[in-house]
This record gives sequence, C-alpha cells and structure tokens, in this order.
Amino acid sequence: MAPLSLLLLLAMLMPSHSTTHPQDVQALKQLKRTISPSTIPPSSCISSWDFSLDPCDSLFSAKFTCGLRCDASSNSDSNSTLRVTDISLDPAGYSAPLSSIPFSSLPFLQTLDLSSNNFSGPIPSSLSLLPLLRRLSLSRNSLSGPIPPSLSSLSLLQQLYLDNNLLTDSIPPLNLPNLNRLELQSNQLTASLPDLTLLPNLNFLDASDNSLSGALPSSLPPSLIELVARNNQFDGEIPSIEAPSLQVLDLSHNKLTGSVPASFFTHPNLEQLTLSFNQLESVETPADSGLTSPLISVDLSNNRVRGFLPGFMGLMPRLSALSLENNELTGPIPIEYAMKVLGSGLGSGSAQFERLLLGGNYLFGAIPGGFLDLKAGSLTVRLGDNCLYRCPLRYFFCEGGVQKSFEQCRALGPFVP
Repeated sequence: MAPLSLLLLLAMLMPSHSTTHPQDVQALKQLKRTISPSTIPPSSCISSWDFSLDPCDSLFSAKFTCGLRCDASSNSDSNSTLRVTDISLDPAGYSAPLSSIPFSSLPFLQTLDLSSNNFSGPIPSSLSLLPLLRRLSLSRNSLSGPIPPSLSSLSLLQQLYLDNNLLTDSIPPLNLPNLNRLELQSNQLTASLPDLTLLPNLNFLDASDNSLSGALPSSLPPSLIELVARNNQFDGEIPSIEAPSLQVLDLSHNKLTGSVPASFFTHPNLEQLTLSFNQLESVETPADSGLTSPLISVDLSNNRVRGFLPGFMGLMPRLSALSLENNELTGPIPIEYAMKVLGSGLGSGSAQFERLLLGGNYLFGAIPGGFLDLKAGSLTVRLGDNCLYRCPLRYFFCEGGVQKSFEQCRALGPFVP
C-alpha cells in the first residue's frame, strides 16, 4: 500500500474537477427557457443542453454538443471555476425576444453569435455590459428599432454584424477604437452616415440596401479597405475621399450627381470602383492619365455621362474590366481601347481588357479593325445599341447587329455618320 504522504501528493498533482460558475449556469438556463420550445429542433445545439450535467465540463459531449465555449478566468472565484466565453448558436431558427436573454449575467463573453435565427425585438442595452466582447453577430434575424448608442461602451469590440434585420432610424456615432468590421446592410436605416473617423481601425463597412441619404463624407478612417453603400439614397457630388488604404468602393444605385473625381484614378490602392446606376454626368481626367492607377475594375454604367469615351482608361495598366454601358457617350472608339482589347502595344505587366461594355451609347464611326478577328468566348465585348457604322449580326460583340436609328443618333446632338 502506498504511503499516505504519496497519496496526498498525487491528489495535489491531479487536476481538480472544473465547474461552470453558478451565475453562468443560471444565465444559460434562462437562455434556453426564453427560446420558444417549438423552434428548438431535436438535433440543434440548444436541444442538447442538459443541465443535469455541468455545461463547461461537458462540452462537445452528447449533452452539450455545440454552442458554447468556456475558459478559466483569473478573476474567477476559484481556479477550478470556468466562465462561458463564447456563445455561437447554430442557425436552427430559434425564436425569442432578444431583450429577455440575461446577457449581463455572462460578463466574460468574448463572442456572441446568434445569426441566422429568428430573434426579435429591439437590441437590448444589456449587451453594453459585456466588457470583454470582441465579436457580436446578430445578422439575419428579425430585430427592430434603433441601434443603441450604448454599444460604444464595448471598447474591445472588433466585429459587429447587424445586417439583414429590420433596424430603423439613423446610425448613431459609435466610438469603438478596435472595431475593424461593421456590417449594417439590408435594414431600414435612414439619415446620413455618422462620423466614421470615430472608428480609427475600421477595415470593412457595408451599409448597402438601406435608406441612407445626404452627402457622402469626405473623411473616412485611414484604415478603411472596403466601403460598400450601394442601393441607398445618397445624393450630391462625390467628394474627393480621403482614405489612403481604400481598395474597394461601391456606391452604385444611389442619386449621386456631377463628375467622377480624378482622384479615384490616381488613388494609390483603389482596385475596384463601382458607381453604376447614379446620375453622374462626366469623368474627370487625371493629370497623369491614369498611368499609375492600380484600378482593375471600373463600372460607370447606367448614368448620364456625356462626351467622348475617356481615352485615358485605355492607358490604365491594370484595368481589365470597364463598363460604360447605357450612358450618353459619343464619338469613335479610341485607339487605346482597341489596343487594350487586342493586347497589342501594352507595356510590360499591363493587362488587356477582358470585359469591355460600351453598349447603349451614341458611339459612331467604324468598328476597330482588330475587333473583327475576335472569337466569341475569348473575352466579353458589347457594342450594341450605338450609332456605329455597320455592326453585323455575325460579330458577337454587335449583340444581334441592332444599332440606334439615324434619328435617335441625331437627337443627342452633332453626329458624324
């Protein structure tokens, strides 16, 4: 028989039995009770939660298969007490008023993900009592009412997903110094964008498919890489946007007027520019003719742009997709476009056009000769519905050979047949 001292030593070295903090257990029980039983499928995470066992001690077992993570906390009452740090529910269609869930009783939460369910009602202010929260995802639910300004108290928050709900009113100023991703798309938000410089580390913002209006801000977080705000009611002219890290800008389906700023074509990092379905009337020519532009894709279709095709775009070294469809552009197709389509005369490392959409304008003159050798499927070119001299059916880029009538072409202004 082993000496008593040896047994005591072994007992001291063996890990003690871990248990979930009682406050967290009660909060988890309340969460399960709050959810309508008829919306808890038999194979779901919540269905497996059996509180006859300790939650944190039974993770990934048959009783707590998913939805939770726990960790020891230096602030816990005991080294053997675990705190719930992550609640990520499966998209099972759970239904409950969000304000009935006792979030403030889970102060060690770092991740809360309830996305793709049917939680309803307003976003509760109790969420602001989670000081360690880094990721909050409430996407694709039925939440309503305004975004609470109290979320600004979540100073460690890095990702905030509120998209695809029924949220209303204006977006409050959110002073979140660590936030890098903000998704607000597909709600019913109104008014103008708030001061985004309060989010100094923001990388990604999607505010599309709302009813946001007013002028666009000229000052954006210097860290911003992607801004998507399509399908809103923004109006006025596009400012010269100060955002040196910006790579993707989508402001399509708004009411923007005036010119496309030349600064977009000299921006050091911008790769994708989408301004289609606005009321823009002209394109400013950059001083360097776009020769230093990193733009890969430009979409200015479905505006009111007049004048000749902007020839400098055929000189932009990385541009491979250009859409100027359905504007009021006139004149012949520039030689720069033809060379970029054919890939001839391009500098080292320069891209040729893989997609060139010029249909629905008032372009006239002959089709560049090299176009006639293009094979269907080699690249996408559309020249239909213009004023071009002979665009036969046999050429795929003529889109059936249909061009505007002589009267339609003359109606725009001076016309050279």
